[in-house]
Amino acid sequence: MSARPANALGILLISGGHERAHYALVMAAGAAALGRDVTLFATNAGCRLLLADPLLAADPREALLVSRGVAGIATLLPAARELGVRMIACEAGLAAEGLREAGLAAGVERAGVATFLAAVGAGQIVTL
Repeated sequence: MSARPANALGILLISGGHERAHYALVMAAGAAALGRDVTLFATNAGCRLLLADPLLAADPREALLVSRGVAGIATLLPAARELGVRMIACEAGLAAEGLREAGLAAGVERAGVATFLAAVGAGQIVTL
């Protein structure tokens, strides 16, 4: 197993709310833009962010942010992918939320917590 860089950042998203999901993407994109190795791991309700049909993009807060000139989830999700953010939907979290058969957004992996922890290595983990 190869060692991960010390500047790796793992973002653990457990919340299904727009505010935390949005900020998880802000953190992911920002860190990746600075050259950090970023893995976004969504579990339980947080898995909703990584669905092929992103329900959170329809949240009223999304329109409010966009009207105020702030990039929303619909903008940040593809931007984070372009910046190389690795996105993982937790297999157990999908099952717990009844989303096991749900389609995931392009480029999203299905894996478990061990995959997330191995990706982050000795780096930092932020939980939202």
